[in-house]
Amino acid sequence: MRKVQATFQCDCETRVHRVVRYTDLPAQWEPDLRFLVLVQSEKERLGVEDLRSAGLAHVAWVESAALEDGDVVVPNPNRGECAVLLRESDAHHALFMTNRCNSLCLMCSQPPTPNNDSWLVAEAVDAIQHLRWSPPVLGLTGGEPLLLGDGLRCVLDAVQAHHPRATVEVLTNGRLLANSEVATQILQGLTTRVRWLIPLYGHADFLHDFVVQVPGAFDETLTGLLTLQTYQQEIQLRTVLIEPVLQVLPELAGFVGRNLPFVREMALMGCEPIGFALANRELCEVDLGHWGDTLAQAARILRRHAIPHLIMNVPLCALPRSMWSLAHRSISDWKNVYAAECGRCVAKSDCSGLFAWHESGWKPSFLKPLDTNEVIA
Repeated sequence: MRKVQATFQCDCETRVHRVVRYTDLPAQWEPDLRFLVLVQSEKERLGVEDLRSAGLAHVAWVESAALEDGDVVVPNPNRGECAVLLRESDAHHALFMTNRCNSLCLMCSQPPTPNNDSWLVAEAVDAIQHLRWSPPVLGLTGGEPLLLGDGLRCVLDAVQAHHPRATVEVLTNGRLLANSEVATQILQGLTTRVRWLIPLYGHADFLHDFVVQVPGAFDETLTGLLTLQTYQQEIQLRTVLIEPVLQVLPELAGFVGRNLPFVREMALMGCEPIGFALANRELCEVDLGHWGDTLAQAARILRRHAIPHLIMNVPLCALPRSMWSLAHRSISDWKNVYAAECGRCVAKSDCSGLFAWHESGWKPSFLKPLDTNEVIA
C-alpha cells in the first residue's frame, strides 16, 4: 500500500475512513461509516468541526494534495501520514491480509514475520464496507491468506455482500487446502467469485520444495489444486522466473499440460528485486533476455496442451517478439516506474515497466527502447 502525507483534525481516529469532498458529504453520509472530508478552505474546515461538535463523531477533516475523492484510507495523525488501502483510479486493487506465511520462498518480496496480525481481517472487512465503488477485481494478498482460516472466509463473504459483481483474486500457496477441514471451512457453500493464484515452481517435489524451502510443499500444493478443482474453483498458476525455475521451465509446462489441464491459465512472472530475492541474488537475478528460447519453448508446450498463458512483470524489450502479445501491464500502480531508457520507447504505454526498487536491486534485462519499425514488424 502507498503512504501519503496529510494533515488531520486533531481527534481523528486511526481507523478505516472514506475520503469525500466537503460538498459531497451529505449525499454520501451513512451513520455506520467514517469519513475524512478533503477540505480546500478554512470555511470547509470549520464546517466539518461544527458537524463534529453537533454529534457526527465519524467525520473529520483532512488536508492533502495526495489524496483522492473516494480513497479508502487509514489515517495516522501522529505521523502526519495516511495509508491508502484502495483507490478507484488505480489499475489494480488489493488488500493486504497477513504477513505470516508457512513458506520461505527464495524470492519472497514480503518476507514473513511470526507476529499475530489477525486484526487485518477486521480492517479488510471495514475497507470493503467503505468502498463507494465496486472494483471489477479485488486482490487479497499476504503472506499466506489461508492461515486466516474463517477470517479469510469472512472477507470473501463481505465482498459478496457489498460488491457481488467483483471477482476476488486470492494469492496463496494453496498448501493448507490439502487439509480437508480448512478446505471445508473456506470453500463449502462459497458464492463469491474467486480466482485462486497459486505458485508452482517445478515438475518434481525436490524442485518446488527447494524454491519454497519447505519439504513436502509440492505434494500439499498439488492436493490443494485438486481440492480447488473438486469445488469447481478458478485457478491461475504462477511461476516466478528465477534461475532454478527457468532451468526446468519447459518440463514444468509439460507437467501442467498433462496433469493440471483444468487450470484457467498459467502466469510466467518476472522476479521482484526486493526482500528475500536480494539475499538470494545468485539464484534470483537473471537476464531474461538470455532465456528467450526457453520462454518460447515453454509457451509452445503450453499452447500444445491448450493451457492459456501470459507474461507478467517483464518489459517488452526483455522478451522475444513472438511473446509480446502475452505480456501484461501487471505491476501495482504504486510500485510501477520506467527507466530513463523507456522515455524513447514507442511501446511504453503497452509495457509493464519496472519495479520501483530496480535501482537497488536489478533490471530484468538490458533495456532497449523500441522504435516504430520493431513494434509493427
